[in-house]
Amino acid sequence: MIRRLRRPPAAPAVPATPHHEPQPFDGVDVPYVLRFSAAWSWRFLLVVAAVYVFLRVFGLLSVVLVPVIIGLLLSAIASPIADRLQGWGLPRSLATLITILLGFAVIAALVTLVAQQFSSGFGDLRSSFDDSTVKLEKYLSDLGLSRQQLNDFFNRVREGVSSSTSGNLGGTVAGAATTAGHLLAGLFITLFSTIFFTYDGRGIWRWLVSLFPEPARDRVHGSGERAWAVLTAYVRGTVVIAATDALGIALIAWILGLPLVAPLAVLVFLGAFIPVVGAAISGIAAVAVALVAVGPVTALIMLAGVVAVQQLEGHVLQPFLMGRLVRVHPLAIVVVIAVGAEVAGIFGALIAVPLTAVINAVSTHLAGARRLRLEQETGALADPAVSP
Repeated sequence: MIRRLRRPPAAPAVPATPHHEPQPFDGVDVPYVLRFSAAWSWRFLLVVAAVYVFLRVFGLLSVVLVPVIIGLLLSAIASPIADRLQGWGLPRSLATLITILLGFAVIAALVTLVAQQFSSGFGDLRSSFDDSTVKLEKYLSDLGLSRQQLNDFFNRVREGVSSSTSGNLGGTVAGAATTAGHLLAGLFITLFSTIFFTYDGRGIWRWLVSLFPEPARDRVHGSGERAWAVLTAYVRGTVVIAATDALGIALIAWILGLPLVAPLAVLVFLGAFIPVVGAAISGIAAVAVALVAVGPVTALIMLAGVVAVQQLEGHVLQPFLMGRLVRVHPLAIVVVIAVGAEVAGIFGALIAVPLTAVINAVSTHLAGARRLRLEQETGALADPAVSP
């Protein structure tokens, strides 16, 4: 008889470890919170390192990149004008030429106005300065300071300045020449960037989109359109804020009877393109003119007016108007301006808001596109008519 072999009993099944349970690591159970924190920490450190490297590279290439970015901001002003002229039937090249020449005409008119006003009022301002100097010396003398003490103080200041500059005259001249060369090169790069962004910005963007893989080109193109819309809105809002600052300070100067109201308005208008602090810094010139032309009491009133205009810009116009246009929270605008000024100075404060607005618009668009794609895929899988 053939004996039937018995099959050995099957080993008991080992229950699978749930995914959320802590896994053993060298005999030690690592808590889930620690693993979660470590996973986020090294990713955060990697992002910080990437941002640091980017800032270092940007600093090395800032002589070229800064004028290109400024040209992009200027083209955000010029492109709508060129588009309007092209819509009236003009060729794109002629529309771009007219727009650039119009910009040069506006800048030349402002410079001419400032130069004419300063040249006509310089004599009166100098005589007022002499009178104010006498009044200041008398005021200091009343405080107990003698003329000899004042002369000794100013002589020490002049000696310190001359000793610090004469000791390295060659280095000072070389540094000034290098700065002038960088400034001239930056002006030319800004001009050419503005011209070509205005003339063929869409062609440049299409070429950039073509560098991406084909499945991602639609998302990249949509992100660029939204970023450009936010950038043009930012530039329009900046122009409105700058005009408001200039009109406010010019109105106060006119009420106080100060000279050179028009040049002060132009100076404040240009300075207001630096967010939050630009109007205050350029308003110092108005305070100086009030001090020289009239006296310290009028200068204090002018200072109060400059502070009021600066507070209006910093706490009302900049956060709420700009936040409404670029769709960024007012608190975020104040914070990013402070961070940008701390990281990159004036240029950082200038590009902090548009950069944040562009990042917010692009990330919102990409997140919405991804959510829509996931909803479509989920709906397709749930539909029984669709074969797997």
